[in-house]
Amino acid sequence: MLSRDGYGETEYTRRNKREEKKHKEETMTMAKLTESMTNVLEGDSMDQDVESPVAIHQPKLPKQARDDLPRHISRDRTKRKIQRYVRKDGKCNVHHGNVRETYRYLTDIFTTLVDLKWRFNLLIFVMVYTVTWLFFGMIWWLIAYIRGDMDHIEDPSWTPCVTNLNGFVSAFLFSIETETTIGYGYRVITDKCPEGIILLLIQSVLGSIVNAFMVGCMFVKISQPKKRAETLVFSTHAVISMRDGKLCLMFRVGDLRNSHIVEASIRAKLIKSKQTSEGEFIPLNQTDINVGYYTGDDRLFLVSPLIISHEINQQSPFWEISKAQLPKEELEIVVILEGMVEATGMTCQARSSYVTSEILWGYRFTPVLTLEDGFYEVDYNSFHETYETSTPSLSAKELAELASRAELPLSWSVSSKLNQHAELETEEEEKNLEEQTERNGDVAKLENESKV
Repeated sequence: MLSRDGYGETEYTRRNKREEKKHKEETMTMAKLTESMTNVLEGDSMDQDVESPVAIHQPKLPKQARDDLPRHISRDRTKRKIQRYVRKDGKCNVHHGNVRETYRYLTDIFTTLVDLKWRFNLLIFVMVYTVTWLFFGMIWWLIAYIRGDMDHIEDPSWTPCVTNLNGFVSAFLFSIETETTIGYGYRVITDKCPEGIILLLIQSVLGSIVNAFMVGCMFVKISQPKKRAETLVFSTHAVISMRDGKLCLMFRVGDLRNSHIVEASIRAKLIKSKQTSEGEFIPLNQTDINVGYYTGDDRLFLVSPLIISHEINQQSPFWEISKAQLPKEELEIVVILEGMVEATGMTCQARSSYVTSEILWGYRFTPVLTLEDGFYEVDYNSFHETYETSTPSLSAKELAELASRAELPLSWSVSSKLNQHAELETEEEEKNLEEQTERNGDVAKLENESKV
């Protein structure tokens, strides 16, 4: 028994020691992990306070949550969150707060109704008609009640204001018939009621105004070209590669419908915060990106997908950005495609954006247009696909400096090299021809001398 108890105590002590040691190791690991995560978050918040106009504060974890922090923490949580100015679907990620002058929305009530969501628009549509019918129905009933028509319903010698109007329900039905100009013929206004005639004129005019306003509002909302923009697509990524010996930023646009966009044009904006030389901080500063404004390439004939190219030159905001520096930049490229809908003639606008993680350096777009038997076919399965190509990782400015040092034009190509070879060959042929002529002359002289 003693040995058994002693053996039991020894085993129990060893087990406690192992558990205590394991608990200490886990506690130390969690402390190190919490400390490293805190340092990363503090470093990100400091960088964000300097570079980002909108400070994103990391939530403080309670003590129990910090103690129970899991060992595997994704790196994505520690990375700085990129806030879009324009989302991929084209909606602007901006909310208007603290608007005190709300009366301005009522001064333009038509646009306010058109901008409402469909459920609210339909509710207002039904409520406006119902309220006007009830309002005028109440007035018709009051006229009949004041004149005493309700007391002489069964009196054939009594001339009422409205025949067969015997209560509020019948007055409500007569109001609907009057405003909608149905006219079943059972309830009719008589010529012995001047106040009824005046009310009939007022209701007819106001009913026409309500019809014009509400029907016009519904027509404009139905014919809005916002849904047309759903069939205008942008590539999920933008690419940077060489084109005609120059570094270019490119993205692709396409139209999925057979009815085309008339007078289509493309614009691009760079959204990036900046600080002026005077120390003024401008959040989300907008800079134009030239996509062919001076050459007319920004006006598109959008029958098949097109690749929009921006040449990175000295006027480009990407002039000094290299491949290594691009992921460190906090910028967003907003692209805007505008045009008129061919079926309705209304202006349509489609938008999208690209952040730094969606700009691929050293890639090109896969061709989507193929020639079939008598027509061209567009393969939209490859619309977003890219392939890697040989592209220098230097910025456009560094490439221009290297080209100037080497005394070579930046647009040096194989064709220019072939032209140089052709010129050298022509010079060699001319020299050979001159030498051959001189030799022929010397031979002729020798022959003449021998004859003499």
